[in-house]
Amino acid sequence: MILITGGERAGKSDFAVKKALSCGKKRAFLATAESFDDEMRSRIDKHKKDRGDLFDTFEEPVNLEKILNKTSEYDVCVIDCMTTWLGNLFYHKIDITSEVGIFLNSLNGNEIIVTNEVGMGIIPIDTMTRKYVEELGRLNSKLASVASEVFLMVAGIAMKIK
Repeated sequence: MILITGGERAGKSDFAVKKALSCGKKRAFLATAESFDDEMRSRIDKHKKDRGDLFDTFEEPVNLEKILNKTSEYDVCVIDCMTTWLGNLFYHKIDITSEVGIFLNSLNGNEIIVTNEVGMGIIPIDTMTRKYVEELGRLNSKLASVASEVFLMVAGIAMKIK
């Protein structure tokens, strides 16, 4: 399993897709975004167009284990992204600890997982945002501990840190 992390618009998704293209012929893409507004719909459409037919695309905003059960036979499964998925759990008021545990236990080892580093700046002023940043930090740490490789993206440059 490979974890790709970094800041917003740092090239994480592009790097994940390029990495996946070298991992075999049978490729899955698990998209976690929900199209809540026009801007998000536009982003989703762009990502779909960019991937073309190079991946079997699955869209699941919450219950990732349902898709991971289907992707165990794939050479690689890109999951994009943990940041959005965790936001979906908050939005739908789903028990974070339980759902993260289910997700972690469902990993097949063939995943390339995209996430963001969001806790590297000022401590958020409100409780909800602090809780989100802390939960994402914990999730990223758990993923990094089981990943065979971890990359940090900065300004479009991938730096291997594990």
